[in-house]
Amino acid sequence: MILQTTTIARNTFIESVRQPIYFIVLLLAGALQVFTTWSTAYSMGYTDSSEVTKDNKLLFDIGLATILVAGMLLAAFVATAVLSREIESKTILTVVSKPISRIAVVLGKYIGVAGALTVAVIIMTSYLMLAVRHGVMSTAADEIDMPVVVFSTLAVALSVGVAGWCNFYYGWSFPQTASLLLLPTILVAFALTLFIDKHWEAQALATDLKPQVMLASMAVLLALLVLAAVATAISTRLGQVMTIVTCAGVLMVGLLSNYMIGRHAYQNTSVGVVEFAEPDRETRWQFNERGHIYFVRLSAPPRADIAPGTPVYYGSNPNGFMLANRSITADDGTVQGVIATDIDGRELSMELAADAPLASRPPRQGDHLFLTETEVHPVAATLHAIVPNFQQYWLVDAITRNSKIPTQHVLVLSGYAGVQIVMFLAIGVFLFQRRDVG
Repeated sequence: MILQTTTIARNTFIESVRQPIYFIVLLLAGALQVFTTWSTAYSMGYTDSSEVTKDNKLLFDIGLATILVAGMLLAAFVATAVLSREIESKTILTVVSKPISRIAVVLGKYIGVAGALTVAVIIMTSYLMLAVRHGVMSTAADEIDMPVVVFSTLAVALSVGVAGWCNFYYGWSFPQTASLLLLPTILVAFALTLFIDKHWEAQALATDLKPQVMLASMAVLLALLVLAAVATAISTRLGQVMTIVTCAGVLMVGLLSNYMIGRHAYQNTSVGVVEFAEPDRETRWQFNERGHIYFVRLSAPPRADIAPGTPVYYGSNPNGFMLANRSITADDGTVQGVIATDIDGRELSMELAADAPLASRPPRQGDHLFLTETEVHPVAATLHAIVPNFQQYWLVDAITRNSKIPTQHVLVLSGYAGVQIVMFLAIGVFLFQRRDVG
């Protein structure tokens, strides 16, 4: 089955990049990045504290959104081209009539589509990195970044020129050749701009290298791989137009899932945000035994009265999802858990008053403080877990606010995306198993 899946994936990848729409979308994405550098001035961003600064914040926001939308369209177009059309034209019979399982067909088709989509996202991310390096020309005094213009233009022109020459003399597929040539040429163009500044002088590699932007683009790629799984699954039943509509609908619902579903799944009210937290001398950064104390300062006065001895709860989510501690009621009726003591305005002490390990970790900066445990609604929570939450993949705010994206967060996102991909591919296999292709 592995060999069969690999063969189908290779053929699907080649068929995907041969689609004329594939190269057209790549060119349109590059053109939109150029137009974005001309039209995002005067966005009133003046801070210089992050990798993307001033007017470039809007440039980055629109540029990453361009990658997301273009990737969604590519996923839908390519998936229908390699699966739905084959089913409608009965050419899929040449595969399923052989001793090849339909599971291998769906997996192979998805891997091929995902590979083509990954190549496209790398190319479009290179466009975005070049656009961010060039920056928005907010004033007449701003100079054009000629290395960016020259290298990017040469990359596209070389890819198109060589592809046209090979198509004319050797009959090679123009979209396939141009797309696969554009990948190394645009990467070389971006690499050259890292070593050459806008005045054609040598510079250090780290000057214009933006790893946080790359992590944000990687998160968008994960979201698009989930959409590719959706497109592959529904292409077993629907045509091209309905596949595009469904993918757009899944993306829209996924972006709004926190508001539409999530706010009903977990309900709690935050009374403050932790600005500073440190242990007393005896606790020594631990928070797992009775008597351990943490001193906490909130960013603003608490939005509700906190009486001494009141159980408090904390967690990283403002709706109380996955609190870091809990409480229990003892046999004598007393509540054991994390107790608020020594309250003075924005400052308070949090003491672990329990023999059982009721806190998974100490409080830390950025945690939300609660006075009650989170109320969980099972139906809404189940729907919230099933529907892809694409807001989790959108990390623009972290970059524009100069909040570092932890590598662990990207790893967690990868696991979340993997679960969603497996779920949708399982649905696709189920639908394809029951599809009459004869």
